[in-house]
Amino acid sequence: MTTPNIPSGKDMPFVQHLLELRDRLLKIILAIVLILLVLMPFASDLFGLLAKPLLELMPEGTDMIAIDVASPFFTPFKLTLVLSIFLAMPVILYHLWAFVAPGLYQHEKSLIFPLLTSSTLLFYLGMMFAYYVVFPLVFGFMIGITPDGVEMMTDISRYLDFVLKLIFAFGIAFQVPIVTIVLVRMDIVSTDSLANKRPYIIVSAFVIGMLMTPPDMISQTLLAVPIWLLFELGLFLARMTQAKKTKEDKSDYPLVTREEIDRIEDENKNND
Repeated sequence: MTTPNIPSGKDMPFVQHLLELRDRLLKIILAIVLILLVLMPFASDLFGLLAKPLLELMPEGTDMIAIDVASPFFTPFKLTLVLSIFLAMPVILYHLWAFVAPGLYQHEKSLIFPLLTSSTLLFYLGMMFAYYVVFPLVFGFMIGITPDGVEMMTDISRYLDFVLKLIFAFGIAFQVPIVTIVLVRMDIVSTDSLANKRPYIIVSAFVIGMLMTPPDMISQTLLAVPIWLLFELGLFLARMTQAKKTKEDKSDYPLVTREEIDRIEDENKNND
């Protein structure tokens, strides 16, 4: 994968760096605002789409409610704003990359840009996993354990906070392969060390699932198991990148042939 053509900026004055950072932040904000303006007319439809996994499972005749007077406006607006930031993530990452790239070495550029791209895709994949797999199971479980005589009427604002927490948790959890590869590539840990710590990592995955999800076993397990599997994927990819790095290092120092050794020995004898 090719990296963007970023001009060298190691000799740029500090003030010029600040001006460049300001310009890139303005471009990021502009991208978010433009996406927000495009999505605002569909704010209510977007919230209806987000609420669909719960509405389809709720008993017939029940619906969601709005406790606060301004919730019918601010809740869809909040969703649209968060969605605009998520959709603008490629633009955000590109400008952050373009800002730091001039100060990086070539081998660092060849590593960071693919990792940023993969990280964005994995975050989107985590969001989709939460929406299509986790939401139906979690909401089905919660509706199923609702006591008799209790009518489930969820507030739209609290529902949004609940699902955004889950989406963000799964988006972050799906970064495990990236973190694993970076730790190995920077020689902070080795693949053998990570493999030996597998039992502790599995336990840690369930602890993270307990802390980052609602207090039910289904959502905790649905977060912990993907973290463990993604760790295994990251470990596999880290071994591949480590083997490639070792091969490149060996190619930088080619083996000396037998003829060259004999020639060096003959030259040393003649010098003696």
